[in-house]
Amino acid sequence: MKVRGERECQSCGTRWSYYETGSVACPSCGDLRSVGVDARTAHTDTSVSLDLSAHRERFGDAPETLPRSGVDDLQSDLREYCRKRGFIDGGRLAPLDETYLAARELLEAVDCFERLRDPTDADREYLLALLAGADDGDRPPADEVPTALREARGMAAVRAVEAYRSDALDFLDELEAGAERSDENADDGSDAENDDAPTVTVDGENPEARIGPARDAFERLRDRVTRVDALGGDVPPAAADALVEAADALGAYVRTGDETALTNADDLIDDASVDDLDPADR
Repeated sequence: MKVRGERECQSCGTRWSYYETGSVACPSCGDLRSVGVDARTAHTDTSVSLDLSAHRERFGDAPETLPRSGVDDLQSDLREYCRKRGFIDGGRLAPLDETYLAARELLEAVDCFERLRDPTDADREYLLALLAGADDGDRPPADEVPTALREARGMAAVRAVEAYRSDALDFLDELEAGAERSDENADDGSDAENDDAPTVTVDGENPEARIGPARDAFERLRDRVTRVDALGGDVPPAAADALVEAADALGAYVRTGDETALTNADDLIDDASVDDLDPADR
């Protein structure tokens, strides 16, 4: 969506940033009558934090790894957090952050763990390590993911990369539209009005030159993600991590135009290939 991020209360005159509060209500008096005083910018993220401390306390007091009374609440909180998150923040494409990834993986891991007939100590330790560190974006390294739960890592990568790719492609569409409007204004010698101003911002020169290469790379990444999705996420954790790192590198390329980031993304997409994976070895 496109929003005017700087708001002014019509009741008391307080100014604040919608990007920081996620609300049109005045933080001083609570009045809902506010107006935007700057140009519209693309924005999909919400100012929301992930706090799992209550769940850690509940799980710590339970005799079993997943207390029946707490699983549904944990999953609900994780889904709500992921639903509110986006990757265009005030007109800028954000990185694919670790807290979002950890929340995604914990959500998938809880579901996987519940389906295990005889979970091992390693399975339990992995799940509890995710719960302990997800708030801060801490996840166990790829070589510590238990085989029985590695599909959680894979499906978390699938969901996260698809969400990021969707926002990134929307961002590229806005970047292209902004460049076209700038060209039109330059041709007729007019200045851009507020509503015709660019809705997204990047660093570096000639940003439109990076649109085509970024779209092509995201399409290659989509093919890899589709393959991992078809395998139910049951792929080597290093391959799943390569998907995430490739998406993040492409985001860096879009933000900066750094060709090294694009080359790095292409290499990571190659590393994420699972086309030769033997289903018997999964």
